[in-house]
Amino acid sequence: MQFEGKNILVVGAGKSGVAAARFLSAEKANVVLTDIKTAAELPEAAALGVKTFFGAYPAVAGFDLVVVSPGVPTELEPLSEARMRGIEVTGELELAFSLTSAPVVAITGTNGKTTTTALTGEIFKSAGWRTVVAGNIGTPLISLVEGDVPPDVIVAEVSSFQLETTLLFRPRVAVVLNVTPDHLDRHRTIAEYAAAKARIFVNQEEGDAAVLNLDDPLTAAMKGQSRGVELFFSRRHNLESGACVRDGRLFFAHDGGPVEICGAGEIGIPGAHNLENALAAVAAAGFMGVSAHVIAKTLRDFKGVTHRLEFVDDIDGVRYINDSKGTNPDAAIKALEAYDRPIVLIAGGRNKGSRFDDFAAKVKEKARVLVVLGESAEEIAAAASAAGVDLILRAKGFKEAVHLAREAARPGDVVLLSPACASWDMFRNYEERGELFKQTVREMAVPD
Repeated sequence: MQFEGKNILVVGAGKSGVAAARFLSAEKANVVLTDIKTAAELPEAAALGVKTFFGAYPAVAGFDLVVVSPGVPTELEPLSEARMRGIEVTGELELAFSLTSAPVVAITGTNGKTTTTALTGEIFKSAGWRTVVAGNIGTPLISLVEGDVPPDVIVAEVSSFQLETTLLFRPRVAVVLNVTPDHLDRHRTIAEYAAAKARIFVNQEEGDAAVLNLDDPLTAAMKGQSRGVELFFSRRHNLESGACVRDGRLFFAHDGGPVEICGAGEIGIPGAHNLENALAAVAAAGFMGVSAHVIAKTLRDFKGVTHRLEFVDDIDGVRYINDSKGTNPDAAIKALEAYDRPIVLIAGGRNKGSRFDDFAAKVKEKARVLVVLGESAEEIAAAASAAGVDLILRAKGFKEAVHLAREAARPGDVVLLSPACASWDMFRNYEERGELFKQTVREMAVPD
């Protein structure tokens, strides 16, 4: 694609929008970066050195291309107007994909995307492949896709928001980990949400691979939507092809007999959900030809990602765990299931259209104390009370929630931050929330 001299509107000045604007400006395009937020709210974007239009959106007439950030609703007026005028609308992921010839391993799902993406990237790096790990994991792909030396493989975490705007995106390996209710404030129904996820397969051809979770009903139902090879993974079923667990050992099979990888107990990240993430990574890397030895070593060495079941400290016999990336009820349920100790759970934030019934039942089963805060505090408290949770503490602020959890915890307990909600009522993102949790815990560990 040639961008020099083109008039390009970038809608949304978050990470992806800023990265796209920076790239396009370097390509000598005439870039306008726009966002409904003000310049004061977007200091990085305001300092970028491109023309900006903040606080509202400009008319789209005269632009050759509109690039939309993932967080921007697709029905937004300037995007609808652009389509009506016949102006191409694309996303940062699609833009980046158009600029590379490297094979892409794309990973999506409601929960586990970041962990599986990071783990899969580490497997390829351990195998000696020049590897780019980017996308929804925190680094926009457009910022890394063009380098002096082209990568051997790109491992990309992709979200439903990113997939909505893809047209030609074609991953060599497309992984769907699971589909559970999330982002229903944008997708409206679980069927629409699943359909957005399934767009990851749309352009696959023979020779590509679709990796699907057989244990997740909505993901298993995607069978037949890819024209590539379909490889299932399962921790519950014995599979002739794909990745599975047999007698406590991981196996992978494709174009031949099963190859043993390692013991399930050897995996360096805790929880049954992380066993599923590991199986997905095994299937993706195994299909691409990485040896069982390399895969096994990486599974043993990999200790997880920041803000996902991240050990922070042990204070007076209480373990503090940061799972700020648990931004929906299903993710928080998986976090609760990862521990066999009594739990003091900190939960709450902005609800993204989810129900808390199943989450509350798991809190009743696994948590001794529940601390709630944020916009959804009373909604969560009501569901937990209905489920029979006896000890519910309410915090007015985040630091207060951590201190309440400390006061309620006993030696041998886990204080777990797994909010089951987005962070946007109190923070810019889940990373900021997780960092404040870690800072607060470390402050508590310092003797007075």
